[in-house]
Amino acid sequence: MKETMTPKERWLAVLQRRSPDRIPMDYWATPEVSEKLQKHFGCDSMDEVFKKLRIDHPVRVEPRYVGPKLPEGYDQFGIKYRKVDYGTGSYYECVNHPLAGFKTVEEIKKNYTFPSVDDNDFSVIKKQIEGKEDYPVLGGGSEPFLVYKKLRGDEQAYVDLIENPEIVDYCLDQLFSACYESTRRIYEAIPGKVNLTYVAEDMGGQEDLMYSPAQIRRFLIPWMKKMMELVHQAGAYVFFHSDGAIRKILPDMIEAGIDILNPIQWRCKGMEKEGLKRDFGEKVIFHGGVDNQKVMPFGTVEDVKKEVVENIDIFGRGGGYILAPCHNIQPVTPVENIIAMYETGYEYGWCSP
Repeated sequence: MKETMTPKERWLAVLQRRSPDRIPMDYWATPEVSEKLQKHFGCDSMDEVFKKLRIDHPVRVEPRYVGPKLPEGYDQFGIKYRKVDYGTGSYYECVNHPLAGFKTVEEIKKNYTFPSVDDNDFSVIKKQIEGKEDYPVLGGGSEPFLVYKKLRGDEQAYVDLIENPEIVDYCLDQLFSACYESTRRIYEAIPGKVNLTYVAEDMGGQEDLMYSPAQIRRFLIPWMKKMMELVHQAGAYVFFHSDGAIRKILPDMIEAGIDILNPIQWRCKGMEKEGLKRDFGEKVIFHGGVDNQKVMPFGTVEDVKKEVVENIDIFGRGGGYILAPCHNIQPVTPVENIIAMYETGYEYGWCSP
């Protein structure tokens, strides 16, 4: 079979419920995995790897920070990170919580200043897509409660939802407003060029939601809906990410305006493939779904091939699927399994004319 579409055309065909030449394939992985793949193929960049594996990975655009110099290891929010090695790889973990000690909104206003969108240079964005016109563009978005948990500490953040709703409201308003304005300026920098915007919040654990549906509706969805309206006004699509068992809240998220559901951790309770496709297949595009809890890291090449074929058969039935791992491929994953995932996706993912 011969490709007749660019990666961007392929994504847009799926998003617009048209038939692509083949199912698009995306890539999510840790830096260690990317380094391993570059070494395996003898490539100098991931762009070269994407071409070898025929991966339709979006180009991500973002502004450049130009504000006051930050102390080493700190971000704009005053959050400090430390590299934590877990044996086969490492993550930068938050090790302080700048707002943990405050009891009231007044204390926060008096002692803490949220970073300004003006501390970022949006003029660099135009150059980031030069020479990459054949790929979809991902830019802007929000994931404020993730930041809030770092500012307050995980445990306190969850307690706040019940005991300190006024603190949650104040901080999320600050965080969401900044995300909204930043996203608006990204659209302004490259009018009509952004195809996908990441509107996210991790809502699920392995067995159930991490918050009650009432809390999600109260604290998160109103602002997320505003973000989604901005995305749609710009002619882009909402890429919604939430790990875990989120079936209970999916109807609310669809009503709010999500277009793409990621990452589809089907091992989580209620996230079974057939049920998701049956109940939501006409309402959202599925992105992800290739299991990296067991199959990718610990399965055989044949297990991976079987998983990919099953996903294409279920999620791709009648259209509406972008093949990708269900979150970042981890360093423990054999290179052979990663290659098998994409080669199988390419071989099996051709669509009938």
